[in-house]
Amino acid sequence: MKQKSRTEYSVMNTTVAFIAQVTAILMGFFTRVVFTRTLSEGYVGINGLFTDILNILSLSELGVGTAITYALYGPIARNDIKKQQILMRMFRTFYRMTAGFVLVAGLCLIPFLDILMKDRPDVDHLIMIYILYLTNSVVSYLLIYKKTLVDAHQMNYITVMYHNGFLVLQDICQIVVLLLTGNFILFLIVAVVCTISGNVCMSRKADRLFPYLKEPCKDKLPQNERRDIFQNVKAMLMHKIGNVVVNNTDNLLISSFVGVVTAGIYSNYFLIIGSVRQVLDQAMLGVTASVGNLGVTEDKEKVGQIFDRLFFIGYWLFGFAGICLMELLNPFVEIAFGKKYLFAREIVLILCINFFINGMRRAILIFKESMGLFWYDRYKAVAEAVLNLVISVLLVTHLGVAGVFVGTFCSTVLTSVWVEPYVIYKYRLERPVTGFFIKYAGYLGVMAAVWGITEYCCRFISGQAFFVLVLRLMICLIVPNILLWLVYRKTVEWRELWILLIRIIKRVFAGKKSQ
Repeated sequence: MKQKSRTEYSVMNTTVAFIAQVTAILMGFFTRVVFTRTLSEGYVGINGLFTDILNILSLSELGVGTAITYALYGPIARNDIKKQQILMRMFRTFYRMTAGFVLVAGLCLIPFLDILMKDRPDVDHLIMIYILYLTNSVVSYLLIYKKTLVDAHQMNYITVMYHNGFLVLQDICQIVVLLLTGNFILFLIVAVVCTISGNVCMSRKADRLFPYLKEPCKDKLPQNERRDIFQNVKAMLMHKIGNVVVNNTDNLLISSFVGVVTAGIYSNYFLIIGSVRQVLDQAMLGVTASVGNLGVTEDKEKVGQIFDRLFFIGYWLFGFAGICLMELLNPFVEIAFGKKYLFAREIVLILCINFFINGMRRAILIFKESMGLFWYDRYKAVAEAVLNLVISVLLVTHLGVAGVFVGTFCSTVLTSVWVEPYVIYKYRLERPVTGFFIKYAGYLGVMAAVWGITEYCCRFISGQAFFVLVLRLMICLIVPNILLWLVYRKTVEWRELWILLIRIIKRVFAGKKSQ
């Protein structure tokens, strides 16, 4: 098999990820609209609540996937088949244990479900519904570990196509079920069947790509390498705790302190914001394996240049997307779900700021994880989790749902925003982080001004929701990008972004011509 360059893999991964993710998200959104229009607010609320509960149980995975992926980069670069076999066997054993733990822990939570729901909704067969959510979570761990090897070989586009292909199939089947029967339990059974089918197909594809996965292997890693992997797993456990607490407790807090219906309203916003984040994350994650390969083959100067360019790309993409979300979310939600599902504009602003701040971290996280820098900021994750819970609980009693999101913002700014870049600069780039923070402050200032000008232009648009949505969309597409281009058009980072965009566009059109 002819080896592609890091750039070729990055462009292919980014292109396929973008197209596949957009397709899956559009189908997922359409499913959500049908779901919201077909079923009651109570079902919308418990969907968000049960999803968050099972995301918290995913702590048992410990982030081992990230640690194993990093450990694979070296053997892949050296074409060390035996080492890859050993690592994948370890991964398989660990994921089977994880599936067992999630099943047992999830069943143990059943007696406590009422405590997590203020004003329990009038929904039939609640326990059966929860068990189906749990089953879907458990089966997601089976066989899927093989996709890690595909990703580590810089072929993320394959796993994206399989994953999103089965998501689209699931959405189509679920829409048919809702429209014909309105049966929520059958709706969930479809999700379980599609999850199992997708994992089986992905596993078989990995076996065809890497036949040595099926060969017997009884060797073990040397003690020092096992120690390094388990050290990274310990560090990733702390990061996983922080990530889950910050990103997957909002619905729990809203459900417990405000109400399940409000949690359902938030879940609609979370779906839209999360969908945009997934598109941009996939676009940037397309270069993850290439960064890992870069880390083991290039010096720190080259790594630093790539980091600066990727950080700029993330800044532009997430800044532009954050502005669009701020101006378009409410009219979009009103059209799709109805006025009863709207949040106040102040709450939407907090959500969009959190989206942008976390988006600015994507390049940093990609480099930190791809280069195995898990250990150095392990305590940061725990501190972030504690701050998030404490601040959110204190503020939710005074500010309501807005307090939960302000707590997330405060915990992120007080920890991740400055600790993560410090780790990269100190332990990989080996130069002072001061220059990065000066650039970061400049980026924030420019984006704040661009955001303010766009908001001023959109303020004059009012009337019917569809009319507002269309006109604001036109303003958001033009104003922010022109202003950012005027500021950065002479920088190296902009030139690199433009070259990348041209490559992606050429590959998209080349793919269409070949069809």
